[in-house]
Amino acid sequence: MGIVFEKPNALADVPFHYCPGCTHGIVHRLIAEVIDELKIEGDTIGVAPVGCAVFAYNYFNFDMQEAAHGRAPAVATGIKRANPDNIVFTYQGDGDLAAIGTAETVHAATRSENITIVFINNAIYGMTGGQMAPTSLVGQVTQTTPYGRKIENQGFPIRMSEMLATLEGSAYIKRCSVDTIKNINDTKQSIKKAFQCQIDKKGFSMVEVLSTCPTNWGLSPIEAMEWLRQNMIPHYPLDVYKDITGGEKK
Repeated sequence: MGIVFEKPNALADVPFHYCPGCTHGIVHRLIAEVIDELKIEGDTIGVAPVGCAVFAYNYFNFDMQEAAHGRAPAVATGIKRANPDNIVFTYQGDGDLAAIGTAETVHAATRSENITIVFINNAIYGMTGGQMAPTSLVGQVTQTTPYGRKIENQGFPIRMSEMLATLEGSAYIKRCSVDTIKNINDTKQSIKKAFQCQIDKKGFSMVEVLSTCPTNWGLSPIEAMEWLRQNMIPHYPLDVYKDITGGEKK
């Protein structure tokens, strides 16, 4: 009988440290599958900053570089400029990319740096204990908003994909989710397209992935998936926000 399913070569054979029900592991596998299919394992360099994915270097069979909190796009820029033939990507959470790393992200995009960002949006700070993130929803209860996020106090959630799509230097921006098989398959194809965009030297690409955080949301893994569908997707619509390659249209 032929093998129909196996671990990607680009994914290390070690257990993840993530909480039960966390979807980081799904996205890790999708990245590894894409790298296998594109046959770029030996040319890929990943950058992971501070956050739940801080130990990402343990999970991939290619070079990984650690970055200070929020500085992954700046580090990736340096690596890519010094090694233009390598495929360079960052793997960042919302507290990292949309808070302390906002400037690095915006300016990497406006310079059209030929790098790829995989942006995990679970609407909360995960590693540090569940504080409000820039992407936390209005009314969402967190450790620092025990009565829910209020517009008059904390402002509105940031929609990173919509914002980055307005910059002339961005090439491919899409928001996806991993809550269903259909959406997981779509996310994989979107990550693959983002890497291909870099291979083709089109410029800055980012795939935003709506993800769950059952531990800090105080929900079971099944409840967390439903919360994502009922609350996050309506506020963060799944869509392609920019594609200069002439492929997907908004």
